[in-house]
Amino acid sequence: MFTEQQLKAAHGKVKTGADFPQYINEIKQLGLLRYEFWVDNGRIIYYGENDHVINSEPKYPLLDIAKDSSPEQLKHTITIHQQGQTDFITFCNQAAEAGVEKWVIDTQKMLCSYYDLAGHKLVAEPIPQIA
Repeated sequence: MFTEQQLKAAHGKVKTGADFPQYINEIKQLGLLRYEFWVDNGRIIYYGENDHVINSEPKYPLLDIAKDSSPEQLKHTITIHQQGQTDFITFCNQAAEAGVEKWVIDTQKMLCSYYDLAGHKLVAEPIPQIA
């Protein structure tokens, strides 16, 4: 079973979106199946095997999530973050402006899916495999 401290240590190595695939590989090896990141305040719900669940505390002050979502704006936000042009809090702010309520990382499917306030999937991005 993974601990919140192990997950935080892995996340602490992430400096830009370019570091994300290595982070996902590391938390997958810890036994994490998926997690939900809530954009409004940065809380995370981690899911593992045997109904193992960890709920993190909020990470930043409450953000307003745009009611009108924009998959196009979100795609641009993701692209520049993956290129290392934005830090994490900037990415979260831009995701909120694009109408993202949460994203779900599925380490089994190696997929990151972004959802709006209505629960509609805006974008699904494959997570690159680490060799």
